Amino acid sequence: MKTLKRIFSLLLSLLLVFSLVACGKSAAPATSSSNSSAKTYKIGVLQLVQHSALDQSYSGFVDYLNEKGISVAIDYQNASGEQSACESIAEKFANDNLDLCYAIATPAAQSIVAHLENTPIVASAVTDPAGSGLCESNDNPRGMLTAASDLTPVEAQFDLLVELLPAARNVGILYCSAEANSKIQSDMAIAAASRRGLNAKEYTVVNSNDIQTVVESMIGKVDVIYVPTDNTLSAGFDTVATICNENKIPTIVGEEGMVDKGGLATYGINYYSLGKLAGQIAENILIDGIKPGDIPVRYLDSSSCERKVNQETAKLLGLEVK
Repeated sequence: MKTLKRIFSLLLSLLLVFSLVACGKSAAPATSSSNSSAKTYKIGVLQLVQHSALDQSYSGFVDYLNEKGISVAIDYQNASGEQSACESIAEKFANDNLDLCYAIATPAAQSIVAHLENTPIVASAVTDPAGSGLCESNDNPRGMLTAASDLTPVEAQFDLLVELLPAARNVGILYCSAEANSKIQSDMAIAAASRRGLNAKEYTVVNSNDIQTVVESMIGKVDVIYVPTDNTLSAGFDTVATICNENKIPTIVGEEGMVDKGGLATYGINYYSLGKLAGQIAENILIDGIKPGDIPVRYLDSSSCERKVNQETAKLLGLEVK
């Protein structure tokens, strides 16, 4: 009997030890990577139209967030240049409970601002946000939107025009009248032309269907055509280049995507860098908790501007350009 009691006591002791060891294991802290517990932010992206500059603005934005390890779920929407599509997409985003909206190009940003009252908005490829009615001022936006501006170096572009085409006197400024940013740049171009003793005249299109007719109307009237960073003309620049190069009319343009399509030259900003700047603003909002209205509109510095010449176009025009 005593032997049985000893055995029973020993078994109880062993069970107690095992239970303590088991409790010790379960109490050990669980290990996990910091990324596994990070919040995934919902971002809606509205891009006005597909062309190289705006595509690069999107790529730079996404790459910046990825490089910073910020977990995002992106709903990317392209309006294909249709304002009605911008409105529909903006209405959709208004019901999606987004953490942030990224609007690429002024018309896209205007639609987003009109429909999203409480969602932080970052815009890019917008020349003058305040001048386009997107915020109170570029230095102090207030409201829910701030931006990475693609304000183009118009003065430097006209210096380039004079350098490459010293005999040119009559400049046609070609842009889409439906784009507020383009009108702002046209006004800047007229002033830049005047300061250099050049005659400038505006030629406008309402949409892509007008491009061929308007460009053909410029033949014989201008020595050179200047095209700012205009989304409609960027998307349809193949038509501009074909007509101009066939008729030996040089084009000085707002961004390198148009040079790739046959424009003569530009001195412009890098839109991939612009997208990264927009990504940095998004980080300030999502991670640092800064309100969009407290973030001044940001600009790329001069180191992000690049001179680019299409040598094939120069050859077609009979020009020797380095």
